[in-house]
Amino acid sequence: MASERDKMKAGEWYTCIDDELDALRRRALSAVHQHNTMHPDERGNLGPQLRELFASAPDDVRLEAPFHCPYGINIHLENRVYMNAGCVILDTAPVRIGAGTMLGPAVQIYCAEHHKDPVRRAAGLEIAKPVTIGRDVWIGGGAIILPGVTVGDRAIVGAGSVVTREVAAGATVVGNPARPMA
Repeated sequence: MASERDKMKAGEWYTCIDDELDALRRRALSAVHQHNTMHPDERGNLGPQLRELFASAPDDVRLEAPFHCPYGINIHLENRVYMNAGCVILDTAPVRIGAGTMLGPAVQIYCAEHHKDPVRRAAGLEIAKPVTIGRDVWIGGGAIILPGVTVGDRAIVGAGSVVTREVAAGATVVGNPARPMA
């Protein structure tokens, strides 16, 4: 029988109320706390605990505090990624962010989709869908990227937009739900 972590990783329905997942979240919480309380002279750098936690993150990543993620182990960052203060990545599935991409303050990336049935939702049933953000993308402050979305290379997501579907390479999208600018 597959563990809840195995089901999460496979993109199947799983329950987030699980001892193994709780342990992973506690580990991430410790690393996030360390990052968010770094001395001001170190701010913006990726602290050693997050560097160890993330699946991949080169030395030139800039990550302002505060930051939050529940697991960290599914976050893949390429060179020169910049995340402004208040970013949240709910990484129940892989989140890949391409080189040169910049996230404004309070950008949120969600991978978890909770069950629509209220009884199953109350039992913690959810499914994890990956998010991929291409190279040289700009995501404006307060934007929300929903589970399963891909944002193409060189795209722009306007501040406050809610991205519910794929964004083509080079496109600019704005609004709720985000739509291409005319």
